[in-house]
Order: sequence, then structure tokens, then C-alpha cells
Amino acid sequence: MGSLWPYVRREHDLPRALITGVTGQDGAYLSEFLLEKGYEVYGMVRRSSHFGIADHRLRWLGIAERVHMVDGNMIDLSSLLRIVEKVQPDEIYNLAAMSFVYTSWDQPVVTSEVTAVGVVNILEAMRAAAPKARFYQASSSEMFGLVEVERQSETTPFHPRSPYAVAKLFGHWATVNYRESFGLHASSGILFNHESPLRGVEFVTRKVTDGVARIKTGMAGELRLGNIDAKRDWGHAKDYVRAMWLMLQQPEPDDYVIATGVTTTVRDMCKIAFDYVGLDMDAYVKIDPSLYRPAEVDLLLGDPTKAKTKLGWETTKTLEDVICEMVDADLARVRMANLRADG
Repeated sequence: MGSLWPYVRREHDLPRALITGVTGQDGAYLSEFLLEKGYEVYGMVRRSSHFGIADHRLRWLGIAERVHMVDGNMIDLSSLLRIVEKVQPDEIYNLAAMSFVYTSWDQPVVTSEVTAVGVVNILEAMRAAAPKARFYQASSSEMFGLVEVERQSETTPFHPRSPYAVAKLFGHWATVNYRESFGLHASSGILFNHESPLRGVEFVTRKVTDGVARIKTGMAGELRLGNIDAKRDWGHAKDYVRAMWLMLQQPEPDDYVIATGVTTTVRDMCKIAFDYVGLDMDAYVKIDPSLYRPAEVDLLLGDPTKAKTKLGWETTKTLEDVICEMVDADLARVRMANLRADG
């Protein structure tokens, strides 16, 4: 890993992918998937004071040394231009975002700069330096927001309910606009919630599985949550990164809803986790009104018919599979941390 400058030489005739947000959950799993497909993978990271530990997800998967890391920033067009010009990727996957919905109310400006304007920046860099590349934009089911129909598809109207969702909607339409205006092969995946052991602990699924692991091992006595009656459509991140790749293999770019087609309340998701370790959820879960969103999204349920028909994509894991895998991983993490603390 290290700097690419002054150039990147193609030593092998391998497809080359550039991933922004490479150190996140999706970036790590997508890197693993593409490496298994024989790609050269370049991952863009924002240089910060914690550089060196930011790639912990890649290390957890055992692939950190196989991903070429390059420094860049979504709000610095000049850095994106240099990266795209030097790497000359065949495929660009834009996964970078300020991705935690709750925090977007506290940081609406930076959320907009990174998650909205950043999309235009990377599209501009691609248009100028690699117009033949294929582009994937990570859109979000949060764009649907205050839903008008029970099941959301590519034609469902958007009504975003958070600064994050508003920014994602800007990036989504920017991708459509660049596709229509400049003929770029630019596709958006409107991904519904997708989880894994690599999910950040600030997200509700990982907050639950980490909390369950701590309660089970005696490290915590309760789990504080907000609106547990909200309904979400949850899948596994590994399935969803496969859908990203499939979109860029199509002859024509397009937008796709990626979802399981099954919705579950946060309450029932919690019950899966607590039941898995033999604990009574009601004895430990405490509702904290301060954790409610200023504007709640009560129901998200995706219709993946188009993805199944055109991409041949289907999910392979149930929510129960995902949550149990996450609980097992968090139990192992907590126990390892306890062993280290004991010396």
C-alpha cells in the first residue's frame, strides 16, 4: 500500500476497479468479491489522524495487503481527478458517504458536501479522465422516506426524511443526469438495509448484536434503543455487493432496487438476537426517547423484481442468518477483548 504517483502501470491485463469508501462495510466486502473475480482493486481513503487503523475491516477479511490504497477526498475535486487519471479504472464504485442517518441532523453541511456534492465531483473526474469507465452510485432506500406505497420499487416517489436521505437523493439524480447528459455508463443501486459483522456499532443491527454479546458475557446490563416499531428490509452485505457488480456488467446502465422483499420490525430483529443466546429481550431492552429520529421513517420494504429479472440477482441469506452471524462475531470480539484486558 502507499502512493500511486507519478503513475500506475498496468502490468497485467486485469480489470481494474476504484472504490471510494473502501474501508466501510460495503467497500471491504466489494473488495473481497472483486479480488476473487481477478480484479486489481484500488481503494480511496481520506487521510486522517487515525490512518493505519481505518482499514481494520479489510484486515478482518485478510485482504488489506491486496488492496492498493490511494489518498483522496470526496470534497476535493483535484484529488479525484488525479486519482482517476492515474488509476484509469474500468469500474468506479462510489460508496463514500457520511452514512449514519442519525448524525446527519447534527452535521447536515458536511453530510451534504460528502454525500451529495461528492458524487458530482467523482462523476466530473470520471467524465474528464475516464469517460469509458462504468460507474456505480450507492443510493439508499432512505430516499423513499415517508412512503406512499407499502412496497417500494424504482418508480416509487421519493420523500426523504433526513439530511442524509436528501443528500443521497441529490447524488442519485446527479448520476441519472450525467448518464443522460453525457452518455456515461452510470448506474445507481437503491439498496435497502444490509448488514454483516463488519457493520459499524452505531447502526441499530450491530448495536443490538454487540449489546446482546455484552449482556450475555456480563459486560452490560441493558440495551437502550429508540423506536423499535420501525420496519426495515434487511439483507446481508455480501449479497448486496454482488448486485453492485452485476449492474456494471450490463450493456446499458440503469437503476435498481436491491432488497429482500421482507420487512421486519426492530423489535422482532432484537428478539432474534436475544433468543439466539437464550435471553429474554424484555428484561434488557430499555426505550430511550432521546434516540428517536426528528423525522422517523416507519416502513421500508423493497420490491427487487427488476433486479431479479434483469440481473439474475437474489438474496442467499435470511435476516435470521445475518443476525446470528453478527451475534457470533460480537461474542468472539467481546471475549477476546476480555482476555486481553485480563492480560
